Amino acid sequence: MKVLNEQVLAPTDVGNALIGVRGGSELDLDLRLEAVHEGILVSGTATAQIAGECGRCLEPIEYDYEADIQELFYYEGSEEFESDDEVDQYWVVDDLIDIDPVVRSAIVTALPFQPVCREDCLGLCSECGVNLNDDPEHQHAVLDPRWAALAQLADIVADDAANDNTSDKREEK
Repeated sequence: MKVLNEQVLAPTDVGNALIGVRGGSELDLDLRLEAVHEGILVSGTATAQIAGECGRCLEPIEYDYEADIQELFYYEGSEEFESDDEVDQYWVVDDLIDIDPVVRSAIVTALPFQPVCREDCLGLCSECGVNLNDDPEHQHAVLDPRWAALAQLADIVADDAANDNTSDKREEK
């Protein structure tokens, strides 16, 4: 058994468009490597700084995430699962293992699809883009487009009535 405590640089493409691990940031690995009959069992944690944007209000999000890792790396020539395409297989090649895909998988699968800065985030106004968290009472008078023609007709009637009133006042003088 061997214990591995290291800080390594994170790869650049861990995450999705809104959230992920910053490329080049530090990734803390606290792993235990154990020799077993089939290969090397790797278990432990990887801690990464997650950064991104809220999917509702686009405010920055940052937090530390600790991913649990437990994966078996099979020795070369092992025929345990070679024919099973459904099982992810990792191999010991020339007495070396590549931990990168395991760490990447553990972190990416835990990232939220739609990250939010807080559960009750109100997001942005769909009309003007104002952050509704700063102004929860913000609103626009939105007229149903089906009633728009009637509203225009009401404006015309109001204008005609105003014009009639001014012409009546002129006639009285």
